[in-house]
Amino acid sequence: MYKKFSLLMMAFLATVIIAGCGEGKKEEGAVKAVTAENDQRIIAGTVVVADILDKLELDAIAVPETEKKLAARFEGLPTIGNAMEPDMEIVKSLNPTDVLSVSTLEYDLQDKFKQLNIPVHFLDFQSVDGMLTEIQALGERYNRKEQAEKLVADLQKNIDAVQTIATQKEGPRVLILLGIPGSYLVATENSYAGDLVKRAGGVNVMAGQDAEYLSSNTEYLHNSNPDIILRLAHGMPDEVIEMFDKEFQTNDIWKHFDAVKDGKVYDLEEELFGTTASLQVPQALGQLVEIFYRQ
Repeated sequence: MYKKFSLLMMAFLATVIIAGCGEGKKEEGAVKAVTAENDQRIIAGTVVVADILDKLELDAIAVPETEKKLAARFEGLPTIGNAMEPDMEIVKSLNPTDVLSVSTLEYDLQDKFKQLNIPVHFLDFQSVDGMLTEIQALGERYNRKEQAEKLVADLQKNIDAVQTIATQKEGPRVLILLGIPGSYLVATENSYAGDLVKRAGGVNVMAGQDAEYLSSNTEYLHNSNPDIILRLAHGMPDEVIEMFDKEFQTNDIWKHFDAVKDGKVYDLEEELFGTTASLQVPQALGQLVEIFYRQ
């Protein structure tokens, strides 16, 4: 009933506002070491990258446009436009030694960077472990090993604390819906949201799938019998929540879901639950634990 939606998902994510959003290929999951620290001209391609650079005590020469308040070290810097569609003329004119973006944007952006011969790395933030690995790799590359190790250790400590609570409980069966205006997909355990749900002790009803996201078939989803439905609204959150509400009201099959009848449908905040991992992982896990195990 389901097919992989790799190309569909790439187009889908190209419309998502990533928040908390050379050849572009990593070597063995890491990036090569920089030999001259003073020559670094780094562009933070997404807000998450900017947040991590700040924790690593690294400056940047440009950042993406965002309504979120960035660290003081980035005040007054030029912006490169939207993270999903950076202004390549501006990027090129800044003569960066490295542009740091995320792997969910690689499909859409890699050719543009290659054509202009702009060095870029697409970091794998599609899971918590992927982000922690990339932080350590950045620490090695930019001579910030101590800062990277501290950041990873602090994150891991908080993550472990939340997961310890989850292991003492019986987790609910969870359906995750990822939506943008006019459309939504189902997130599997291979997605970032799916990774968070698993770490919080939840059982993804779409377990065993290879793809990160699948198209929605409400009849099939009903048969999966989730205890809880999580709705992630992206792009224009208010509009997406309105879309979800209309779908749940007008599509008769939803009223037959136990999760709907029991009032266990939750809209998650975009800032905490993006399409890629962020430094807010502990807070996101904490919110899921509260949802899953509240009395």
